[in-house]
Amino acid sequence: MSDSRGQQTSDQPPRDDRGRPAGGPPERPERGGGILMGRPFGVPVYVTPSWFVIAALITWVFGGQLGDVLPDLGTARYLVAFFFAVAFYASVLVHELAHTLVALRYRLGVRRIQLQFFGGVSEIENEATSPWREFWLAFVGPLLSLLLGGVFYLGVRAVELSTVPGVLLTGLMVSNLVVAAFNLLPGLPLDGGRMLRAVVWAATGRPMAGTVAAAWAGRALAIAVLIGLPLVSAARNVERTTTDTLVDAVLAAVLAAIIWNGATGSLRNARLKEVLPGLRLRDLARRAVEVTADTPLGEALRRAREAQAGAVVVVDGRGEPIAIVRESAVRAVPEHRRPWVAVGALSRDLEPGMRLDADLSGEALLRAVQATPAGEYLVVEADGRMYGVAALTDIEQRLTAAVAGH
Repeated sequence: MSDSRGQQTSDQPPRDDRGRPAGGPPERPERGGGILMGRPFGVPVYVTPSWFVIAALITWVFGGQLGDVLPDLGTARYLVAFFFAVAFYASVLVHELAHTLVALRYRLGVRRIQLQFFGGVSEIENEATSPWREFWLAFVGPLLSLLLGGVFYLGVRAVELSTVPGVLLTGLMVSNLVVAAFNLLPGLPLDGGRMLRAVVWAATGRPMAGTVAAAWAGRALAIAVLIGLPLVSAARNVERTTTDTLVDAVLAAVLAAIIWNGATGSLRNARLKEVLPGLRLRDLARRAVEVTADTPLGEALRRAREAQAGAVVVVDGRGEPIAIVRESAVRAVPEHRRPWVAVGALSRDLEPGMRLDADLSGEALLRAVQATPAGEYLVVEADGRMYGVAALTDIEQRLTAAVAGH
């Protein structure tokens, strides 16, 4: 399944075949992505620490089953089982690379591929520009898994089933068919959910309608997995232990949680993209008063109250803004000490990225804030005059309220 991040807009700079700004600075290493395994087609592939957990689990479970099918292997069966785990995730990587190639073909940009506990994720930076591109982008992953299942089926027919190659090829055939079938289920965040989104989008002409339908289908699917998976497992095997029942229940709960959270996240992101153009920095900026660095905090707050201002800016001898008094630092000073604490000790010097154009809005505003993390930003007019101060908390609250009330 794939994650879409961001949305392509007409005012973006030209991008290269990897979706990065052409002629821009070199790409920085990805933090928190896991272990970098390579860059096929220029896209970094990471293996997260959780993969080693699932690889160990597959090795243990599959190795135990091999003891019944090929008893002559002895302890070597666990080596064979580990090879199966690696080969299976190589198949998952092929599935994700299919998404990646189509995304690059459509010039959507791919941030990275991650192999993790429950499969793989392709982080696609921009949305498809048409429903049928969205459909193909989603469908190509399960299609490759189906083709791999067919390839492994042909391999199974060419070898003896009661051999190591026969067991491995059978396992890979079945696992790829299961991956394809699971991803085709019609609910976000699965590929089938994105296909459903594309169909509803095409029928209604509204991407948001497709997202809402696919997200609610994903939530329904999560409930079905939570209830249905343990029931199906119980119906297939009457001789079950308490441990088997508990394992099935835990697995169903984890899968259901992943699907539910993914569907909810997709819906929230879609709503965010709808309301984002209405986020304007000029509307969010607070009125600010100007004081020198040696002004007592109590005096600065008195001036702010008189001016009905919500921020304090520190200026130099020429009246140029040089710092912003941090709201969090003000709250930490007891009221009885405020006449004795200078605002200079509670301020943050203005860095270049902390001066924001008052006309910033939407994605451009979010990118500017992400580029220089801070609690407050100086908002300036085009000619450099101070317009006010924007607090990060105000931006976050406006987005949260807009998404929740949409």
